[in-house]
Amino acid sequence: MKTIDVKGTWNEQKGKLKKKFALLTDNDLLFADGKKDEMLGKLQIKLGKTKDELNKIIAQL
Repeated sequence: MKTIDVKGTWNEQKGKLKKKFALLTDNDLLFADGKKDEMLGKLQIKLGKTKDELNKIIAQL
């Protein structure tokens, strides 16, 4: 998953993630330039998933 891929459709992907994982908030899904790893780290903790699992979930959206 490249940063550019995420940036282009992030609002759409964010909505799908919130549907799939109801416990996620907008603050959990804030995507800022250079902060992708930080955001994924927070999601790993909150969802109990590995980085690879999260990348697969986001890629499948």
